Amino acid sequence: MFKILPLKGGLANVEGFFCDGVNVGMKTNPANSGTSDIDGDVAFIRSDVLSDISAVFTTNRFAAAPIKHFQQYPKDFQSDFILINAKNANAMTGAEGIKDIEDILKTLNQKIKVTNPIMSSTGVIGYRLKNDLIKSAFDMFNYDAKNSYKCSRAIMTTDSFEKELCFKVSLENGESFNIAAICKGAGMINPAMATMLCFVTTDANIPKADMDKLLNEATNQSFNTISVDGDTSTNDTLMLMANKKSGVYEKEAFKTALNRLTKELALMILKDGEGSNKVVAFEVTGAKDTNEAKIASAALSNSLLVKTALFGEDPNWGRIASTIGASGITCSEETLVIKYDDLLIYSKEKPSLDEETEQKAFKIMKQDQFKISCSLGIGDGKFTSYGCDLSYEYVKINADYRT
Repeated sequence: MFKILPLKGGLANVEGFFCDGVNVGMKTNPANSGTSDIDGDVAFIRSDVLSDISAVFTTNRFAAAPIKHFQQYPKDFQSDFILINAKNANAMTGAEGIKDIEDILKTLNQKIKVTNPIMSSTGVIGYRLKNDLIKSAFDMFNYDAKNSYKCSRAIMTTDSFEKELCFKVSLENGESFNIAAICKGAGMINPAMATMLCFVTTDANIPKADMDKLLNEATNQSFNTISVDGDTSTNDTLMLMANKKSGVYEKEAFKTALNRLTKELALMILKDGEGSNKVVAFEVTGAKDTNEAKIASAALSNSLLVKTALFGEDPNWGRIASTIGASGITCSEETLVIKYDDLLIYSKEKPSLDEETEQKAFKIMKQDQFKISCSLGIGDGKFTSYGCDLSYEYVKINADYRT
């Protein structure tokens, strides 16, 4: 048996890792923290020994320059440094975008000795990096800092709060290891990684093969199940960095902790969905198979008509049924059953909402979290995706994103 204990302080808890965030002038507006302070816009995560790296990237065909730069390293390379900037995605910048990264990292190596440094970016697409501004961070960083809070806020774009977690995993023999992460994301979130960056660090002595396998599994049960707006970013990155300094590892314990870590962070992203007020689980059961359940569930989490109904707190089951039917999966109105939490909303025997049921449905939809369950009555396939409502604020934020 093992125990998983949450720790405060995010990345700061993991042995051998250091992090910081500074402002070089790309972010100029006060932070969303109720103070007049301005968040950082350049951050780093550093290990004092070489670490194994596993990563999952966007499925967008126009992957950003930092992803292409990462992919130039040899298979199973090790690194000890991740540099992250906000405000500029360095996407759709061609070969020059990669050259900018090489220039920046060359200067970094003159300030502090690093091996195979990695760069990650988030922000507006289509603009070259401001190399000199980013380089100015290198004289501002405290390379021995363990400031997970500053680091997590420096990578935010339209996020309204920082996202960081850490777990201590204690094994039955008394040994333990830590796993932590910071994450950003609020809009451009689609169940094909969900605009997100997520950096996971651990001192567990995990084999590289397990890192690759478990990270992919964790992605599929977390970031690949959420949708804010159905759009897939050019920069989506989930990265696991393991320096193995604890000397401790147990596969099932690590898997459980990683799955919990990524799932909780994914739901934080959904909760922070630009202007969103509700987080809703779309559970599809009784599908022909798991793939068809996933298709229907994802369609529900992506549907603009469903999202606006959630915002309006309108228990319009017709939008749920229509979306399932339009997804192309095997289904029948003869066997379909729809529930909001445990309240029956639709079945063949009860196709219309009476006044009492409608009032109960209104109360459920006023909650900030609830579940919409759809039983198809066809087979054994099941899958749950997560979505949020679509509000006026989402349109406002994204109408003037560049300004």
